[in-house]
Amino acid sequence: MTDSNLYARYVPANLPDGDEGEVAQLFIFNDAQMLVKLNSEHPGIPAAEDFNAVEMEFLSKQYLGKLDGYPCYCMEVAGAAAAPPGMAFQDLRSLLGLLEEEVFLLAGRAFQIVNWNRMSKFCGRCAAMTEWKQTELAKLCPGCGAVYYPRISPAVIVAVVRGDQILLAHNKNFRPKWYSVLAGFVEPGETFEACVMREIMEEVGIKVKNVRYFGSQPWPFPDSLMVGFTAEYDSGEIIVDGEEIDAAGWYGRDNLPPRPKNNTIAGRLIESVFSDIDKG
Repeated sequence: MTDSNLYARYVPANLPDGDEGEVAQLFIFNDAQMLVKLNSEHPGIPAAEDFNAVEMEFLSKQYLGKLDGYPCYCMEVAGAAAAPPGMAFQDLRSLLGLLEEEVFLLAGRAFQIVNWNRMSKFCGRCAAMTEWKQTELAKLCPGCGAVYYPRISPAVIVAVVRGDQILLAHNKNFRPKWYSVLAGFVEPGETFEACVMREIMEEVGIKVKNVRYFGSQPWPFPDSLMVGFTAEYDSGEIIVDGEEIDAAGWYGRDNLPPRPKNNTIAGRLIESVFSDIDKG
């Protein structure tokens, strides 16, 4: 994914500004799968008019704003719901690179809102049922007045460089022989830079230096924000933790293993490292 600016095409809002008609774009989720239209070369987002002759019960519906001038909603259906003819529920991750980048970013925002709504139906302080707050993207408890905002979990993702090589690792959750740069969630009280150094030490046992910001990418699986960095090898030998990481090593451009593509920040980090190396 490149540095696309979602807000060049998207105007967020909490309340619709009038009759939304049949042109509204519907981001409909069944758990972690999103409903897409299959009647074109690439999957598409269904519109309200596609459901004129379709009966489908929605558990929730929230206005998102407008994309390219068209109103958008995020919605959720029950697990037993079947996809209408010409459509299918597909895993959101599988749509990365198939949807336009801005559309995928909005789909990720929609999924995070749906998931947050699902997980915050009741107040964590007094257990009353929460309500949508009309003036902002938040849930309000009518019992005690607590306000809940969508949760975003920041995580660092790091390309560690040693000479003309990059550190790549295999996480136990990856498919076989698939490698990537290291990543981990930020803990309370940490800066991003401190998290980088801790995660690298914990997962592969080496020290790094010269930590530099690279870029970021929303990662709605289910609610992360990936913040990318580069770092230089300082000292130590690779010793994998055996819990998350079961293999790791130094790789040059000529012996790179299967890895993420450039539509992810991991892939862009890897490519950027070798582009810098090639420039000398």
